[in-house]
Amino acid sequence: MMDSREESWARAVLEKLALETLAEQKRRRRWGVFFKLVSLTFLGVIFWSFGDFGSAEPLDGGKHTALVSLEGVIAPKGEVSAEHVVGALQAAFEDAGTQGVVLRINSPGGSPVQAGIINDEIVRLRKLHPNVPLFAVVEDVCASGGYYVAAAADRIFVDKASIVGSIGVLMDGFGFTGVMDKMGVERRLLTAGENKGFLDPFSPQQPKHLEHAKVMLQDIHTQFIDTVRKGRGSRLKETPDMFSGLMWTGAKSVELGLADGFGTVESVARDVIKAESIRDFTQKQNFAERFAERFGADMAQSLMNTLSRTSMR
Repeated sequence: MMDSREESWARAVLEKLALETLAEQKRRRRWGVFFKLVSLTFLGVIFWSFGDFGSAEPLDGGKHTALVSLEGVIAPKGEVSAEHVVGALQAAFEDAGTQGVVLRINSPGGSPVQAGIINDEIVRLRKLHPNVPLFAVVEDVCASGGYYVAAAADRIFVDKASIVGSIGVLMDGFGFTGVMDKMGVERRLLTAGENKGFLDPFSPQQPKHLEHAKVMLQDIHTQFIDTVRKGRGSRLKETPDMFSGLMWTGAKSVELGLADGFGTVESVARDVIKAESIRDFTQKQNFAERFAERFGADMAQSLMNTLSRTSMR
C-alpha cells in the first residue's frame, strides 16, 4: 500500500514538472514573439526616422505639375547636391504628364560649383523642352547659391517675407598661430612648391596668398553676377548694392526685379501652370547615405571643409 502511494505521488510530481516545463516553454515562446515584435517595431522606427516618404504621388500618369525641392545647404554630398537635384529635374522634364516644373527653394546657398551645375542643367532642360516651363518658388530663404540656381528659372515667386539675394562669395577659415605661440607649439610644414601652403591655418598669413584668394573670389563673384544678369535680363533693376552680398525681403526683391511676384507651390501649380495635381520628383538619400552622413563617416573631410572653404552663402 505504501509503495503504491509513493509511486502515485512520484507520478503526480513528474506530471506537475512536465506541465510546468510546457508552461515555461509557452511563456518563453510568447516572450520571444513579443521581443521580436518590439525589435521589428524599433527597426521600423529607425528606418522611418532616416527616411522621408514624401507625399503621395499620382500613379495614373495624368497631367500634373512636377515638384523638385531644393532644401538646405548646397553641397557635393547630401540631398541638395547637383547629382540629386539634376537627376530629379531630368526625371521631371522627361515625364510625359509634366505640364510645368516647380523648383521649391529653401536654401542659404553653398558650393558655387554645385549651384553652377544645377543652373546649367536647368538652362539645358528648358531649351530641350521649350513647352515645359520651370518656375522657382521661394519659401523662407533663397540666398547666394540658392539664388544662383533660381536665376535660371522662367519666373521666380516669393512670399513677401522671404529672404532673397546675398549675391556674393566668401571664403572662410581660421588662423591658429596666436594660440600655437601661447602653447609653445611649433608648426613644421614641408612643401614642394612655394605656394603649396596656401592659406594654411597653422601658418602666418602671406600677403601674396591673401591677394590671390581675393582674385579667385572676384572671379567667382563675376561669374555669379553674369549668371544673374543673363537669367533676369531686363527685369533686373540694378542698384549699387545689388551685388554686394546684401539680402532683401521677398516684397523688396519683386521691386528690384530679383523676383517676379508672390506665390506658393500650390498657387503656381493651380493658377500659372494650370495643373493642380502635384507630383514630387525630389530625390531622397537612401538609408545607408543618411546613416553615414549623420554618424560622421566623413568626419575628417568635414573638418577640413570647416577650416577653409569657399561658398555662396
